[in-house]
Amino acid sequence: MKIKIRTTGFRLFLPIPLFMIGFAIRMIPNQVFEEMRRNTPDPYRTLITKENFRLVAGGCLEILKQNKGLEIVNVQASDGTFVSVQL
Repeated sequence: MKIKIRTTGFRLFLPIPLFMIGFAIRMIPNQVFEEMRRNTPDPYRTLITKENFRLVAGGCLEILKQNKGLEIVNVQASDGTFVSVQL
């Protein structure tokens, strides 16, 4: 994934490898999942687990790889600010 942000006087290019998705999920503390469970309706609380998030991310990873290069965000403001997110 590539994130590009340009404004007058500021330019940022941030490449994010797709394999880091699983790593990022593993680094989320269990307290975050507990908080999400508290804010979720009763029949769905059991689905909010770190393991389920990793399974969903693994399934999405293949789709993201198939659509590599797809631009999902492209915003250009009148003041010259530009934001782009590509897979």
